[in-house]
Amino acid sequence: MANSTDFIRNVAIAGHGGTGKTTLLEHLLFQSGAIPKPETIESGKTVSDYGEDEIARKISIHASLCHATCKDVKINFFDTPGSSDFIGDVILAFRSCESALVMIDAKTGVQIETIKLWRNLEGRKKPRIVFASKLDEERASFQSALDDVKEKFKVVPVVITIPMGEGGSFKGVVDVLNGLAYPLPASHDQKEAGGPVPADMAPAVAEYRSRLFEAAAEGDDALMEKYLSEGELTQAETVLGLKEAFAAGRIIPAFAGAGSLNSGTSALLEFIAAIAPNPLALAPEPIKLNGDDEISVTVDPGKPASALVIKTQIDQFSGRLSFVKVITGKLLPDIEVVNVRDSRKEKLGKLYTLQGKKMEEVRELVAGDIGIIAKAFDLKTNDTISTYDKPFSFHKLRLPTPVHMLAISAVNKKEEDKLNENLLKAAEEDLTFQVHFNAETKETVIAGMGELQINMILEKISHATRIQAETRMPRVAYRETITKKAGAEYTHKKQTGGHGQYAKVVFEVEPLDRGIGYQFENKLFGQSVSKGFIPGIEKGIHQAMESGVVAGYPVVDVKTIITDGKEHAVDSSEMAFKIASRGAFKEATRNANPVLLEPVMNLRVFSEEKNLGDVMSDLSGRRGRISGQNPLGGGIVEIDAQAPQAELLRYAIDLRSMTSGTASFEADFDHYSPITGKIAEDVVKAAQAFRVHEEEEE
Repeated sequence: MANSTDFIRNVAIAGHGGTGKTTLLEHLLFQSGAIPKPETIESGKTVSDYGEDEIARKISIHASLCHATCKDVKINFFDTPGSSDFIGDVILAFRSCESALVMIDAKTGVQIETIKLWRNLEGRKKPRIVFASKLDEERASFQSALDDVKEKFKVVPVVITIPMGEGGSFKGVVDVLNGLAYPLPASHDQKEAGGPVPADMAPAVAEYRSRLFEAAAEGDDALMEKYLSEGELTQAETVLGLKEAFAAGRIIPAFAGAGSLNSGTSALLEFIAAIAPNPLALAPEPIKLNGDDEISVTVDPGKPASALVIKTQIDQFSGRLSFVKVITGKLLPDIEVVNVRDSRKEKLGKLYTLQGKKMEEVRELVAGDIGIIAKAFDLKTNDTISTYDKPFSFHKLRLPTPVHMLAISAVNKKEEDKLNENLLKAAEEDLTFQVHFNAETKETVIAGMGELQINMILEKISHATRIQAETRMPRVAYRETITKKAGAEYTHKKQTGGHGQYAKVVFEVEPLDRGIGYQFENKLFGQSVSKGFIPGIEKGIHQAMESGVVAGYPVVDVKTIITDGKEHAVDSSEMAFKIASRGAFKEATRNANPVLLEPVMNLRVFSEEKNLGDVMSDLSGRRGRISGQNPLGGGIVEIDAQAPQAELLRYAIDLRSMTSGTASFEADFDHYSPITGKIAEDVVKAAQAFRVHEEEEE
């Protein structure tokens, strides 16, 4: 294998769940000679779906790295999950690869995850190949799949291979670019072999061949001029034009096949090796540590070494594995690099490439390649490592915000620390899974992209540690405020022999605009209270604001004005004034018509048009306010709305159920809004019950 950047291709295989990504990759590896025999999903022995959870559920959960060789070109493949719960691993593959292979089920056409993935790739300006799969199954149609791609994405796919028959009469594919027919192998564990094009396919091949000339001419002005004057191009010119047009994203090559029968793999491998862009086509944008403007750094094997950590995997046998995309220079075992995150130097250990779970040691990882650094204990996902004199950081993975949250605790309280330790490990491996302790609600809260992702993480932890965890909907972080101006006075007086305690304060409180938080004004005149006691008064106010008079939630957006007070020459102290001001503040807020505030979220829901009515009706039932609809094409609509966080705790589950798993959403905090009536009463009752439960546990 030629070990240089020019001879590397990185391809992310993506698509809706069940489109045959893993099956196709298994047969690509077999066709290339990377593995001696292809396995099936049912066998549980495929190269890329090797995790126990993947084998049990027969779905991809992790982005799995594999590689094949075709005509001395090393092709790194990432087999990515089809469920939106595992979008983090899809994004790391998109970030690392120069092109993507998008799978389309020839029976069902473009599906909602296909549309969401396509939008992500479009935003990255990433070249895409379309592969229409399962052409051997009933109701499969290559043309219908291409028409659907054209309609949904407003692109005209450029056909590279066409099927010989469909459904029960499927007999293989014809490579239009190279003029070869690939009859269906006798069985899926037999390799495809090219031969002459059948006579009855010649007219179709000629028609698609002329379209290839036109597509190739799009890639180069000189080729366009020749094509317009002569009506055709040579094979070399066609390949050159397709290469340039594909790298620039001006064409979408389309392939036909049936991965489970090892049909369509040979032409696809040849195309990727000959025409797909090598890593030199990418130009990542790092940011200098000193805050200077962004600079563009191209993939360059001649520069000092630098790489981005794209994934962390903690394996019980192999230990900590850091997946890296090398951007410049080359990584070698035992070289010293700087981790730009904290400027710490680290000596690299052994380097590997992966064939699924099988680690293969390598002497080097060159610019553009993807591989593994073993046992680099300080490396984390998104770290940049570098040997530059002035290291810079590459952009982090653009990951979505987790949308499904649960409070979690160990059934056996003695195992709480061990549970948290394992949750944090899981969060290191998948950055779309997050763990934090909410000091306000006194809960450990986990957050992810959906119920499936979280359940699988918890099952894995339970299986490995035997720790039993219990989950519940997290408590909402409500707030309290006041709605009118009011006053109060409070005297703290205590006589118990010796020095007593005495302090009197007179307060006024008034509401502030939402989001201001807190203001304090001293309107004391004369010497009624010494200046030295003012800090104690403010401390008392802050303590009182930690627990309001309505339901014990923090108080916000209140201005406190001290207008009068009284001290005693012997018995007054900072502590006495702190206690007095705490009492005065609580009394004043009681008089100021206090109310509860609830967090309100911005919401963006992505739904198929056919589910639009149900989704909007459901949002209204959740006290949501819909502000607009934005058609995204492909039958997908974005709904913009605001809704209380309390109404969204189960939304990830309910939305999936309502739309048969097709819709998704994003949410982020916007503001706090007052609540009254029955809703407020229920919040107060729940808060009281929680305090009783806490006291019983103590």
